[in-house]
Amino acid sequence: MKASGAAVRERDAPSGHDRRILGIVVEILEADGYEGVQLREVARRARTSLATIYKHYANRDELILAALQLWLDENRYAGLAEQTPVAGESLYDGQMRLLRTIFEPWEQHPAMLKAYFRARAAPGGEQLVQRGLDAVIPAFGEVLAEVGEGFVADLEVIVTNVVYGLLGRFAAGEIAITDILPGLERTVYWLTRGYEAQR
Repeated sequence: MKASGAAVRERDAPSGHDRRILGIVVEILEADGYEGVQLREVARRARTSLATIYKHYANRDELILAALQLWLDENRYAGLAEQTPVAGESLYDGQMRLLRTIFEPWEQHPAMLKAYFRARAAPGGEQLVQRGLDAVIPAFGEVLAEVGEGFVADLEVIVTNVVYGLLGRFAAGEIAITDILPGLERTVYWLTRGYEAQR
């Protein structure tokens, strides 16, 4: 029986066999991009059958989605759990500490960012976004604990739109991956200065 999108979302810890398959998908994404992931090639490299892959993943998009979720959990979101507010840290510094934790892995793996951007628009891609929010919101909640709710709501809307805009421009080849964090730094700097000026 083929796994549904919900089953992929609920899969928290892949088995050793699944982890090997997903690791191969990550290797292909990094080397050849989204289009390079072909199920026959994944099966060949994993020394398994297509039938085995189809038992766990209904299609190529679902397999790529699962591989991206695993990679994100291990590389992009893992550092958030270890983050704690620093005594005397400014609002700006706290936000940038978290944003660097989130975005610096992308700078080391630009092909994964392109794959992520493509996968989030594919069927089931909203899972990637939700998983990210589930990891990011608690960490930012600690940094923004003493900040007014209105500013938090505005910050969320503005920063989210800036992030998606920067990701889209990177995916389109309009900016370098190393332009993303500086763009976010300027956004957070001016938003934070504006908030602090009104206090």
